[in-house]
Amino acid sequence: MADDMLAIDFGTSNSAAAILVDGAPVRLPIEGDADTLPTAVFFPTEGGDMLLGEAAARALIAGDEGRYMRALKSVLGTSLLNEFRPVGGKQRTLSSIITDFLRVLKSRAEEQTGRSFTRALSGRPVHFHSSDPQRDARAEADLTACYHAAGFEDVQFLFEPEAAALASHSLNRSGTLGLIVDIGGGTSDFSVFRTDGTQVDILASHGIRLGGTDFDQVVSMSHAMPNLGHGGELRRTFGKGLLPVPNDIYADLATWSKIPFLYSRDTQRKVADMLRDAVQPDRMQRLADVIDEQLGHELAFAVERGKIAANSGQVSGIDMTFIEPRLTAPIDRDTLNEALTPFARRIREAMQHTFELATNAPEEIGAVVLVGGSSLMGMVEEQARALCPNAEIRRAQAFTAVVDGLALATARAD
Repeated sequence: MADDMLAIDFGTSNSAAAILVDGAPVRLPIEGDADTLPTAVFFPTEGGDMLLGEAAARALIAGDEGRYMRALKSVLGTSLLNEFRPVGGKQRTLSSIITDFLRVLKSRAEEQTGRSFTRALSGRPVHFHSSDPQRDARAEADLTACYHAAGFEDVQFLFEPEAAALASHSLNRSGTLGLIVDIGGGTSDFSVFRTDGTQVDILASHGIRLGGTDFDQVVSMSHAMPNLGHGGELRRTFGKGLLPVPNDIYADLATWSKIPFLYSRDTQRKVADMLRDAVQPDRMQRLADVIDEQLGHELAFAVERGKIAANSGQVSGIDMTFIEPRLTAPIDRDTLNEALTPFARRIREAMQHTFELATNAPEEIGAVVLVGGSSLMGMVEEQARALCPNAEIRRAQAFTAVVDGLALATARAD
């Protein structure tokens, strides 16, 4: 057992930390009594300590002046990571913010355990960027640098679905094949594994850059943004005819990691120009209100809640009354699944490719183990059932299987 090694699941949406005690994983309550905390931060406008997790969300909901940020992991491997931005009264990079987040996790874990953690075993997706190997490698190097800057002398990585397999192998019958389907906030990852008693052999792993934040974005674009003028038309300043409303501001407003950067004079000018020429000015005025009053994250939370409710079969809607009284975007399971259809196809293709890498047929799988918060989406289970007809569908601890597996893996770390 590595007493100086901390297992960390640094996720797009949620994070967790754990250690190994007497051969069993023990999750550390980094925030209150919770096993996990949202990967989110809040910087008060006038300076002061960074808030993280639920405390950051409470500050946002309370209307405190400041900058809320979520989905930090998604910028690893991109040029955005090291760009300086005014945040909390000073110029900061997203790299420094991720570092501060990891530093707090380390400090709180040390307070909880009385240990000093000099090494980290971190989960990582199979591919941060599935279509760009150079950017993928850059992302791991970026995250490594953040861990070092946070005070860890050494950091090792383990693919997240492989960690989940270590923690969830008991859900698969000994001697049979299992498939981990790990759908997180930013990536979808898969591992084919064989269970032999307590031994877990990984046969193949694969992943794509697709996750819950992408689900939120497409639901926002298809259901909520039309109420703000998306899909509408603009009158030409000169000449006759109409132009489509530009897509870029709506796409950024529907993307967790880009919302904070929309609150600028440049965006306000663009929206004012669109409002002047809008065929439906009442809808465009709502967009102006969202930008002026910095309601982007409230809208993103509302979309997320509406998505979850529709997935559970509730006929409800996306509550947009914080923008305008009685404003709601209807959503149900059918319209949700229609919006997610392209993603369902990509997830099934990624599972199929994982079987090809393992040289096993889907029909050989005895259990499909669903991991990650976004694996709770009905379309994920539907695709797994369709592809693996002989498998039992099992649900692991959706939000903690990865960190549990990482803690188990510290026993064999160098």
